[in-house]
Amino acid sequence: MKKITYYIIAATLITAAGCKKYLEQSPDQRTQLNSVEKVAELLATAYPQADYATFTEAASDNAADKGTGGFLTEQINTNPYFFRDVTEREQGSPTNYWNACYQSIAACNQALEAIAKADNPEDYNAQKGEALVARAYNHFMLVTLFSKVYNATTAAQDPGIPYVTTPEKIVNAKYERKTVAFVYEQIEKDLLTGLPLLDNTAYKVPKYHFNKAAANAFAARFYLFKKDYQKVITYSNNVFPGGNFKTNLRPWVTVYSQLTGTEMEAIYTKASETANLLLVEAPSNWARSVASYRYGLRTDLVYGLYGDPNVTTGSWVQPLYYRGSTENWLILKFREHFVRSSANADIGVPYTIFPLFTAEEALFNRAEANIHLGNNTAAKKDLDDYASMRIENYNSDFRITDTKLRTFYKTSDIKTALINALLDFKRAEFMQEGTRWFDILRYDLPVTHTSVTGESATLTANDPRRLFQLPQEVVLAGIQQNPR
Repeated sequence: MKKITYYIIAATLITAAGCKKYLEQSPDQRTQLNSVEKVAELLATAYPQADYATFTEAASDNAADKGTGGFLTEQINTNPYFFRDVTEREQGSPTNYWNACYQSIAACNQALEAIAKADNPEDYNAQKGEALVARAYNHFMLVTLFSKVYNATTAAQDPGIPYVTTPEKIVNAKYERKTVAFVYEQIEKDLLTGLPLLDNTAYKVPKYHFNKAAANAFAARFYLFKKDYQKVITYSNNVFPGGNFKTNLRPWVTVYSQLTGTEMEAIYTKASETANLLLVEAPSNWARSVASYRYGLRTDLVYGLYGDPNVTTGSWVQPLYYRGSTENWLILKFREHFVRSSANADIGVPYTIFPLFTAEEALFNRAEANIHLGNNTAAKKDLDDYASMRIENYNSDFRITDTKLRTFYKTSDIKTALINALLDFKRAEFMQEGTRWFDILRYDLPVTHTSVTGESATLTANDPRRLFQLPQEVVLAGIQQNPR
């Protein structure tokens, strides 16, 4: 795990003339962002060091009540399951994620200010590009989780989140939420300005930075939310040369299905995996607790997603495990990295590596854009390419046809059936990664959660609880919380 250095600018009060010359010397030369290397090191903190999977997965239809016996029951898992505001602030909470994003934004702004003041700003082009794209990404994630989903007819009225573009230099500065439309305009501006400046050779490990492939995948996701489908296709095609995804997808059939559990945990979030476009290592209990939380992947969901027939008529290749109980189902994607507080200590901080962008998502985004543009043949080709990596003994008999779509989804509307097939594939692929929530938002999918004692709660399309609550302390900065 790379050591992260934080740069803090401090003012020193000179109280004695005799000490003046000594105090004029910076106690730590790292506090001066006066080189490309120092700015680049600062930008290692430009990515949110927090996970959203803990609360988005619990709030989604990927979670069910497993009962009380032997399961981990914590409010950080219980509250989002019942669509209650999460008051906890620790790892895996909305507040923790909010704070982490703005900390990352602060790093971006500090870097951009240093670049603007440099005598040779052109030497920092790659760092400027990374700072702008990372700033756009952090704000995009915030507006997605804490504001209404983008709707062209209401975005100019819907409250957004503060878009911060300068380093904060006063305590309790005042900010405005403005609108979702404004936030999207700023995201787009930063993204389009920064993307051409990126240089993969500027990174020692490109998969932990906004490399060109990851930035194009981000652009495709952004325009998917904005429903600018032609741009989704353009940016998705830029992820890999020639828009070729098939050879860059995760090799579930040929490789993953042959691995041991330990090997599977190790490989999924490796930087060497071609399918991983952008990774982040964050303090998180997710790898440790994902299977054990009371509200999570239950047996009926496992069989419904991976055991029952699917539109291809083939069988999923999906290694599944359980931990401690037959209800504690686990997709082997995450391996905890525990950092001890000292060499001989028994306490420390658990870290989990999360894939923020993958080849699979970019492929799905292109397929979805083609569906909405009426390019059904292209969309089916993408879905078939994906299925070839996921369906056991895949051959031409498993290809997706209009007949299969109509029969499986019981509709004559091919567009509706294709969207359903796409969402089913995505749900299975990204299980326990937290991204199912984004599709629930975009398609106004209802979610009903029921406890084993019969308590039930439903999240409808217009329910204000679809917006996670802003931290209480934002009120001090003049920001209104979301209505309840």
